[in-house]
Amino acid sequence: MSNRRERCPPVTTTTIDGHELTIGEVMAAASRTGSEFAISEDALKAMHASRNLKLEILLTGKPIYGVTTGFGDSVIRQISPEKTARLQSELIRYHLNGTGPLASDEIVRATLLIRANCLARGNSGVSTPVVERLLDFLQHDILPTIPERGSVGASGDLVPLCYLAYALTGEGKVRHRGEVRDAADVFAELGLEPVQLESKDGLALINGTSFSSAIASLNTEEAAQLAEVADICTALASEGMLGNRGHYAPFIHDEKPHDGQRASAGFIHDLLDGSALSMTHDQVVDLNDPLDGRHFQKLTRSIQDRYSLRCAPHVTGVLRDLLDWTRKWLTVEINSSSDNPLFDPSTGRVYSGGNFYGGHVVTAMDSLKTAVAGIADLLDRQLALLVDEKFNNGLTPNLIAPVADDDTEAGLQHGFKGMQIACSALTAEALKSAGPVSTFSRSTEAHNQDKVSMAPIAARDARTIIELTREVAAIHLIAACQAVELRGLDEMSPRTRAVHDVVRAKVPFAAKDRQMDGDIATVVALISSGAITEAARTEALV
Repeated sequence: MSNRRERCPPVTTTTIDGHELTIGEVMAAASRTGSEFAISEDALKAMHASRNLKLEILLTGKPIYGVTTGFGDSVIRQISPEKTARLQSELIRYHLNGTGPLASDEIVRATLLIRANCLARGNSGVSTPVVERLLDFLQHDILPTIPERGSVGASGDLVPLCYLAYALTGEGKVRHRGEVRDAADVFAELGLEPVQLESKDGLALINGTSFSSAIASLNTEEAAQLAEVADICTALASEGMLGNRGHYAPFIHDEKPHDGQRASAGFIHDLLDGSALSMTHDQVVDLNDPLDGRHFQKLTRSIQDRYSLRCAPHVTGVLRDLLDWTRKWLTVEINSSSDNPLFDPSTGRVYSGGNFYGGHVVTAMDSLKTAVAGIADLLDRQLALLVDEKFNNGLTPNLIAPVADDDTEAGLQHGFKGMQIACSALTAEALKSAGPVSTFSRSTEAHNQDKVSMAPIAARDARTIIELTREVAAIHLIAACQAVELRGLDEMSPRTRAVHDVVRAKVPFAAKDRQMDGDIATVVALISSGAITEAARTEALV
């Protein structure tokens, strides 16, 4: 029993205050890694102050947008204070029109934490139980069922966040302990009280970018993993192609010192250290005969690789650099008051603005889509070289196992021909989805929301491209491991050999043609679990 307790992960407390939430904490909450949740004392004080100001202004009879007025173009219609609570319930109800698949557990958990943190910043005028119940949902893993489609990211993620708000009031459906159940039944079972919405509470819950930011935050970390995997793929492809590892020498990249480019080149260079397949530039040059006074000769070994190998750090490095500012933007977004109106107790004023607009999120995700799709294209081009006997420097056609011409199997095997076709299809789909969604703004809601962000659509598209690129990387890894095995495992670097061994523990060498969809799924899982990057990192420390 004591050993079992020692193996349990430590329980940490994530304390939200609206200012210091990290993407790492969002990831931890999304994966449910044993964290507890609390609201800081300063946040509680700020929330109380803004709520009190809201109540004070209510007593004056002055119109407050979304509190004593209708929403959007209905802002010109003012209601009495007695109707304000009912108005919040009606707001939630008329937005319950989402479509499409339900958001994953991870996305919903991330959304709950981000929305709680934004409200805890203390400018939204909400009642404390709203934020407390959001954290209760996280603590007990009560997950509102949220359809993914239906939001243009205009006045925030109205439609998806309405399903979250609806569940807080004890209505609608939630996932709990593996079942979809009525929220009211789960509340009763756990002894929780549904939130009784007061003025502004419903609007504060749905008026923000928390759903888009949740997907975007998860995308950012998954894309960061793909950047490393792409560099690992490049190293293996360089070995399979008998490439020139001098292309990744520090001198070259120090002279074009983009941080991401230098990081990728350095990683690939380290991965190939000790390889007898991918040689240094001088070693490659020395493989050719001296000119010895002749006026011309054809080199027996090219001293430069094709762009998909030589320029790989310039492609993957863009993703690495982009992730730096994407993380910065998203960290600001998840620590902001992203709703409207906002209350300032220090001046006693209420302000109407547009902090719900997802402009930074959509631009980050549109950019991420392009960078990740570029990775898919890079790896697809490398694979095309590996399988083509015209370009693969002496490897077998389509990486088939060697077979003598007079063997009965000769001419029957096609190796990775089908895998390359599948890889090309996945890449094309990723590239097709990479166009910017932010340029497709639609005027909605009687031209009140006449310029909208499209942030949730961009975030969902980016997630799709990441999934497709992960599958491209899986096919590439399987093929590259086949290629280096055909060359000779003893010639590999220690680091790439470690990656090869992780793949080979699950996916055998393709001695003959076989069904490989299961192999792809297996390697996708290895990538997602971090096993591929961990193998490369572990050996890199030796």
